This record gives sequence, C-alpha cells and structure tokens, in this order.
Amino acid sequence: MNKRGHVLNGLLLAIGIGFVLEPGVDLDTATKIAQITVPIVLGALFPDVDTAFGRHRKTLHSLPVLAIFIAYPILFDNLHFVWIGVLTHYLLDLLGSRRGLALFHPLTDKEFSLPFGVTTSSKYADLVTVIITAVEIALFWAVHTYVVELDADISGAAAGFGV
Repeated sequence: MNKRGHVLNGLLLAIGIGFVLEPGVDLDTATKIAQITVPIVLGALFPDVDTAFGRHRKTLHSLPVLAIFIAYPILFDNLHFVWIGVLTHYLLDLLGSRRGLALFHPLTDKEFSLPFGVTTSSKYADLVTVIITAVEIALFWAVHTYVVELDADISGAAAGFGV
C-alpha cells in the first residue's frame, strides 16, 4: 500500500474507532476522534520510515516492532493508540499489496505474503483500503465490546511491571 492509502486508512480508522469508543454525535465523540487521530495516523506511517534507512518491509515491518508499540502504553503510559496504526499498516501491506512482510525480522528476512492483493498503482487500491478499514473497525468494535475494553486507563498496569 502507498503512503496515501496508509493516511486514508489511519484517518478513517480514527473516525470509526472514535465512534466505537465514544458512541454518539456530540462533543465527546469529536473529542475522542481528535484525541486518537494523530497517534493512529503517525502509527500508520511509522513503519515506512524504513524507506529512509534499513531495508523497506523488513527493518520496521516486523512483529518485534509491533510488540514494542503495544508494550509502550503499558510500561510508560504514552503512545496510546499508535500500536493500532502500526498494526493496520501491516495489515494493509499484507492485504492491500502483492509483496510480503518480513514479520520475524531480524531473526529471518523471509517475507510472508498472501496469494492475493492489489498493486499500489491499481485503480482499486483506495477501494481495497476502505474495505479493509471497515473490516478493521468492525473487528475493533468486536474486541472492544466482547473481549477487552481498549480505551481503559492502563497507567495502573505499569505498576504491575515495577515501573
């Protein structure tokens, strides 16, 4: 997926997740969307920093990098929602392209891919991005509703890690 697709995904995802976390059409919903938009979009763009250094789709497109962004809010009580942008970047690169990701880099450079996808220059790239984003919002809603509240205050969890 190209940068435009990652930004589109991040913006739509922030709006959708904002409504999931703060249902309604009011100031509270608008505030929640404003609160999470920048972190999600930054997270959605971050993995492509490896185009400037390292090797693209290897250096910053791996599960260890995602684990760091998931752990950050728990350990340091900051970078909330950035992990969502990073995760969705990976999903778009897997589902919205034909090239794979080195998910276990630096242990191995083997790229994992799916047998389908569209090229970044395809006229269907934006449509695929919107469809993937809608599915991501639905999955986020399901996890948030039935598994774990994803907007919980996790600063207290850091105490359990001795931080």
